[in-house]
Amino acid sequence: MTDRLLTVQQVAELLGTGVRFPRRLIEERRITFVRIGRHVRIPESAVSTYIAEHTVQPVTARPGALRRVA
Repeated sequence: MTDRLLTVQQVAELLGTGVRFPRRLIEERRITFVRIGRHVRIPESAVSTYIAEHTVQPVTARPGALRRVA
């Protein structure tokens, strides 16, 4: 089964950004996209991959690693 192709507007809504951000990702070739005539579509899996690659994991503090204030 093929991925659902999303418009730039739909990707912006998924990411919680304006349309300029996904357009910049496309322009800088930082996300996979498909040209259909003059239209640009982004596969749903490409958005998921982008999110996974740019997710920052929380840092876990080691016991005793925190400075104590006297």
